[in-house]
Amino acid sequence: MSTELSPGLVVKDTPLVQKLSDYKLISFDMDSTLITIECIDEIADVTGKKAEVAAITEATMRGEITDFKDSLRLRVSKLAGVTTAQMEQVRRERLQLSPGAEILVRAAHAAGLKVLLVSGGFTFFAEYVRSLLDIEFVRANVLEEKDGVLTGGLVQQCWGDICDGAEKRRTLLEVASLLGISPAQCIAVGDGSNDIPMMEAAGLSVAYHAKPRVRSVAKVCINEGGLDRLLELLR
Repeated sequence: MSTELSPGLVVKDTPLVQKLSDYKLISFDMDSTLITIECIDEIADVTGKKAEVAAITEATMRGEITDFKDSLRLRVSKLAGVTTAQMEQVRRERLQLSPGAEILVRAAHAAGLKVLLVSGGFTFFAEYVRSLLDIEFVRANVLEEKDGVLTGGLVQQCWGDICDGAEKRRTLLEVASLLGISPAQCIAVGDGSNDIPMMEAAGLSVAYHAKPRVRSVAKVCINEGGLDRLLELLR
């Protein structure tokens, strides 16, 4: 059963009002969730390939392209030749926090929650967002570069080279274990198909301006307004 708590805020199969402090960890996707842009699409704009890359991104987030790793490798390959200076320009001129992001993260910290940013995007942007919001945990992909120029590849990390849906879920569970809490004490917020595994693992799943497939599995859907609308449910 679904209840529209107020216009654009839909709640399914969960009490209408809970305490934010009942949870101990909130996990966010980054692109089009915690920030307003898809970073890879904006980087591709530098090379004149934004439309081509954005079409692949959109199909992947809708779940039409099911292998996120292959999709990401294909898109990253089209970034070869982009300079770190151009990356910095994208970050400086185009990256903005989503409406209500700062309010929600600040409220979560005040209620005693830790914050995780887990992204299929890139550390170049994720670490910057971490600094803006004092986020405790970050996992994202690393773009390979040589002499200040992107090679079109990704850097292997200790956990792998691509943070896909399975890795997002594993990371949420890993951080929960590190904190000594259960998955039921976690909130997961996302918008794309690769967020579904971590959303299904968490006690509370939140779809933010999300694709239909994501809305269908989420317990809370924010379809209008900012991320801080979650505070209408979690007091």
